[in-house]
Amino acid sequence: MILVTGGAGFIGANFVLDWLSHSDESVLNLDKLTYAGNLGNLLALRGRPEHLFVRGDIGDRALVANLLRSHRPRAIVHFAAESHVDRSIDGPEDFIRTNVLGTFQLLEAARAYHAQLPGQERDAFRFLHISTDEVYGSLEDDGPPFRETDRYAPNSPYSASKAASDHLVRAYHATYGLPVLTTNCSNNYGPFQFPEKLIPLCIERALANQPLPVYGDGRQVRDWLYVKDHCAALRQVLATGKVGEVYNIGGNSERTNIDVVQTLCGMLDALHPRADGKSYGMQVRFVADRPGHDRRYAIDADKLARATGWEPAENFDTGLRKTVQWYLDNRAWVGSVADGSYRRLHRL
Repeated sequence: MILVTGGAGFIGANFVLDWLSHSDESVLNLDKLTYAGNLGNLLALRGRPEHLFVRGDIGDRALVANLLRSHRPRAIVHFAAESHVDRSIDGPEDFIRTNVLGTFQLLEAARAYHAQLPGQERDAFRFLHISTDEVYGSLEDDGPPFRETDRYAPNSPYSASKAASDHLVRAYHATYGLPVLTTNCSNNYGPFQFPEKLIPLCIERALANQPLPVYGDGRQVRDWLYVKDHCAALRQVLATGKVGEVYNIGGNSERTNIDVVQTLCGMLDALHPRADGKSYGMQVRFVADRPGHDRRYAIDADKLARATGWEPAENFDTGLRKTVQWYLDNRAWVGSVADGSYRRLHRL
């Protein structure tokens, strides 16, 4: 069994679904079910005994310790985090509480659990911490992509909180010998992403005939990673990654934000044309930039490729087309998020 934290969120839920499609090893799924946690993401697993969901907070050390003691997982895969930059600007305290203090409490529980494991189980145990490329700060337009050895220079409360959690994970390996692995990924996209992020936000606004907001001049560059490729990479890191190492995970798909939105509009024009025959691109609107907006992120994932052989299966066009089609095909999921009715599942 593995313990997955934040397994009802976007990347976490995709990972749980991906894991159970490739393995018969059970998943203990711990999620607090904040606004971004959605049990609707996991409906395909309803009734499957190899998926055990527990609603709870990673900051509740007693709860986590009890789960570890009762279920004896061989690994912890730690997704649970507050992750939206705009929300971190408006309310940073939640990010410090979850990303820093929550990770600390999880590490403390994992340290105590690991220390009492017998020899072989102790040697095999892993703590896989999922982080972000935003901890590295901003790149110049012509600068080389981020490498694992680059210094940290976070520019938002979100990225600063993730940087702090990365440092804690590293320290628990160096000080206590906790067998950790850390990954820093680029911008994820794909099914089940909460529609506050750029791609699902623009899909929903386009279909609702609303403006498609693009910050500043739209020339900010991001490396885009299809979420199922990310999940495949994480499986590889957990299986063969070297303890104490950091691995960057990227999609080899640098795009400006305006290019992403225009490409998305073209796909919607083909897959779901406007009734008036006009392009969705006419709905694009440039809005005031957000504070501390990093200009460019890019990932050098060569270390991961050399270590595991992993490379993304999707390029940006194929991944985006699959994503757009998923949102068109899953209007009930989208509607439940839009009207808040998905929260009813949390009370079941």
